[in-house]
Amino acid sequence: MSRRTDVDDTGWNSSRRSRGRPPARRRPKQPLGKRIAAWTSIGLVSILVVAVLAAYVKYRSFWDSIKRVDVTGLIGKQPPKYNNAVNILLIGSDTRTGQGGIGGNAPGCNCSDTLMLLHISPGHHDATVMSLPRDTMVPILACGASDGTPGQQAAPGQVERINAALAAGGPACTWKTVDEQTGIHIDHFVELNFSGFEKIVDDLGGVEVCLPEPVHDPMSNLNLSAGRHHIWGYQALAFWRTREDLGEGSDLQRIQRDQFLMSSLVQGMVHSGLLNSPTKILNVLRDATNAMTTDTGLDQNAMLQVGDSLRGLRSSNVTFVTAPNAPYPGDPTAELVWQQPQASELFTAIAHDTTLPKTSKGRSSKPATATPVVDASPSQVNVQVLNGSGQPGVAGQVDSELTSRGFHVLGSGDASNFNYTTSVIEYPSSSDTAAVNTLKAQLSNVELMPDSSLAPGTIDLILGSSFSSLNAPSSSGSGAAKTQTISQAAASDGAISANTRICHDSAAFAGPDGG
Repeated sequence: MSRRTDVDDTGWNSSRRSRGRPPARRRPKQPLGKRIAAWTSIGLVSILVVAVLAAYVKYRSFWDSIKRVDVTGLIGKQPPKYNNAVNILLIGSDTRTGQGGIGGNAPGCNCSDTLMLLHISPGHHDATVMSLPRDTMVPILACGASDGTPGQQAAPGQVERINAALAAGGPACTWKTVDEQTGIHIDHFVELNFSGFEKIVDDLGGVEVCLPEPVHDPMSNLNLSAGRHHIWGYQALAFWRTREDLGEGSDLQRIQRDQFLMSSLVQGMVHSGLLNSPTKILNVLRDATNAMTTDTGLDQNAMLQVGDSLRGLRSSNVTFVTAPNAPYPGDPTAELVWQQPQASELFTAIAHDTTLPKTSKGRSSKPATATPVVDASPSQVNVQVLNGSGQPGVAGQVDSELTSRGFHVLGSGDASNFNYTTSVIEYPSSSDTAAVNTLKAQLSNVELMPDSSLAPGTIDLILGSSFSSLNAPSSSGSGAAKTQTISQAAASDGAISANTRICHDSAAFAGPDGG
């Protein structure tokens, strides 16, 4: 059973803006440009604001205009944090409240129109921006009331679109859901609304887009001929959100086009000289902070630390990728699920920060190919052993054997009943696939069963009456993990880097409405 949330994509009235004078190049008059230059490669206006704030902490009025949400006690138990990487959840809200007609007059659902995870690898000066499709179906979790939302009760066995979590329990509920589904420890969130996006793109001097075919969308009034165009905030927002009359009309292609737009925004900021102009940066700061929401933990010190970790970052070291997905069986034309094992491979690679996220510059139009299932090392598997048959001492014995093989055994005891015949591995979400695979290899006859009530990152092994012994240890060594790098896991989903050529985006327009 699923609870569906439909997201409106209706249009709004059009108005043309003349192209302004290109930003003048200036020599840095102070260390400001160098301090902020590290951020240019991200290409996300909300994150640019974080860096600008760090440089302009003396402007207290700007700092105080940011809305903050205290998520303490609302996130629950988070996945383990394996390293010093920083993970920031980026939320684009579809609220029309206080937007002055921007985004259309039709009421939004106060859902997340766009959802991305920014992963910063401070040791390597790299960043990965992973888009999470808004129509992905996820378990309905218990979320407390927050940020004016009513909260929601857990509904075991039921699912909802991931974008609905924002309306149900605010950013904290979205944070909790992404944490649980990906197994990636999130450190902070930044939320930006429609008006903030539009105004900031204007402050940045607009953005270049490239279309292989003309676009005439009556819903958004986006009318562009084929080729390159310099567009401003109003049209950029229309381009960002339009999907029905482009290509296949899917949100997945919209995400592809948006990733090219973000790459173009990066390149435009680098070449425009904007970062050497304190006046222009302050305009960005003024407009963004008025439309920005963060968690209370993202304070000035945290912002400075994040900015420092990105010092020296280049656009070639920024990767944009979409979480691997497949049609949801309940509604395959409109909803999605994580595609396995590819999604878990990418989530695990990001959580463990396994390498530099380097990818090819162009996005391949070929379908993704399956790659080998990723295993975790036994030390990364948190398992509780339970007796499901009533055989005396069996749980304690397996507890000792798994511990000797390097597994992190949380303890042993009795299951809720002794009626199990076949052994069962229960796991909280698809993000635990790697750990499940490693544990499954230790048994010859075991069933897998998801259980969202389990704490993220933990697994229950229930031993049935058919269990006799664990499999013999592998001759290659049970502690050897089959790990994938971020780039290996992302490559099969057509990742692009921020310095890609924006006119290589033809696959994002392919389909009946895009030629």
